[in-house]
Amino acid sequence: MANQENNCGVRVTRLAKKRAMEAIGCQLQPANKKRIVLGELSNNINQRVGSDLVEVKKFGSKKVKKVVKERDLDVFASTSDPQMCEEYAGDIDEYLRNMEMEVKRRPLANYIEKVQKDVTVNMRGVLVDWLVEVAEEYKLLPDTLYLTVSYIDRFLSLNVLNRQRLQLLGVSSMLIASKYEEISPPHTEDFCYITDNTYTKQEVVKMEAEVLKTLKFEMGNPTVKTFVRRFTRLAQEDYDTPNLQLEFLGYYLAELSLLDYSCIKFLPSMVAASVTFLSRFMLKPESHPWNLELEQLSGYKPSDLKECVEILHDLQSSRRGANLVAIREKYNQHKFKCVSGLSSPSVIPTSFFEDIKLMKI
Repeated sequence: MANQENNCGVRVTRLAKKRAMEAIGCQLQPANKKRIVLGELSNNINQRVGSDLVEVKKFGSKKVKKVVKERDLDVFASTSDPQMCEEYAGDIDEYLRNMEMEVKRRPLANYIEKVQKDVTVNMRGVLVDWLVEVAEEYKLLPDTLYLTVSYIDRFLSLNVLNRQRLQLLGVSSMLIASKYEEISPPHTEDFCYITDNTYTKQEVVKMEAEVLKTLKFEMGNPTVKTFVRRFTRLAQEDYDTPNLQLEFLGYYLAELSLLDYSCIKFLPSMVAASVTFLSRFMLKPESHPWNLELEQLSGYKPSDLKECVEILHDLQSSRRGANLVAIREKYNQHKFKCVSGLSSPSVIPTSFFEDIKLMKI
């Protein structure tokens, strides 16, 4: 009887979501997925994890005073805009570069091999893929997603975790990141519901406290998104008009990097530079994707980026993480110019990674 009521509730939620989307003129098929517990998964990346899309609750209109953080100081704009803190850009950049290298803000590059006993690389990828769907469902900022993954990796670098609690760590980390980034973050109950109430509110709050204690309340740190904003602006300067396709492609590749465990060893700024390199290569494969300005701004030569670019290229080409499709589906929408459907040459010329004398834009 309880199962019948639960199934009925799921159908009602789907119908409500479909009617709501039709009312605003969107043609979106309701997700035909079943919410499952990540801990029940075997170590098989071919098993797809999802959640029943639920109707987003209208959160209260309470306004929260926010502390200005790095992302609010968008120092990455052109020199013609006086509101973009041009005169402070160098100091802010130095501050962010120093912060991204602090040991307390960096996960161990090999924590799954060295620390974890039950959590695997595939499980981490499945969790991140599912969290992308959660972030989309609750309309969270991209910065919230990046911080969530950072908290997860940093926590797992210091604590052995049973796979049954991996999803709990994921939603608790996203709850913390939401409180840090969002004006009106989802409630704890919303994160319980999205797991099909596998965890109670008390369990989520307790895990939230564990994460905060482990990370010593160091919640703010630059992410790949922080640097992608900056590099993308400069990368467009040799285009006649602002290139939205290049911008969305950069954001797509940056989010793909979250899926791959091997990207953890790279600094966020290096991943962002590699994202810019690959984006420019994909759109203009005959031209050298790097130039003197990008090298000076990012601090990376083409040879520095080779390994990271090739990993990102494999992700974009579905040679890695092919069964983790949430990000690919997200960026296959017209509002993102369907950049996940773009193709690129199967091989990046070796000459593009040679440290030659680069030309100015």
